[in-house]
Amino acid sequence: MNHHTAPHPHPTARRPAGHQRDGRLTRTVRLLTPVVAVTVAALLAAAGTPDAAFAAESIQAVVNNIRAWLVGILVAVATLFLTVGGLRYAAANGDPGEVEKAKLALRSAAIGYALAMLAPLFVTIVGQWVA
Repeated sequence: MNHHTAPHPHPTARRPAGHQRDGRLTRTVRLLTPVVAVTVAALLAAAGTPDAAFAAESIQAVVNNIRAWLVGILVAVATLFLTVGGLRYAAANGDPGEVEKAKLALRSAAIGYALAMLAPLFVTIVGQWVA
């Protein structure tokens, strides 16, 4: 009888692909959690309550309140896409299709942040055009 035992894996041997992916996913979640928390806190602090947006004395105050809400919504959606893109990229594990989906989500986040920065300009232009 030949009792052949399998050699023990070397301590520096590659870990299974699932383990590596879980490590990247955990690291990405740890990095993105503070970003999402700060964004949500900033939105809540800046926006106030929805009723306050339309309870202003002048049209200019209403426009300013709508602008704040618009920027807040755009930043929240962009942050969501940033989080989804980061998680997809971490979980892709080299799959080209998943990496492409992650890149698309990250591009969408960049567009959302750009629109959030330009929203005050758009609201000002529309306000001047209407008035």
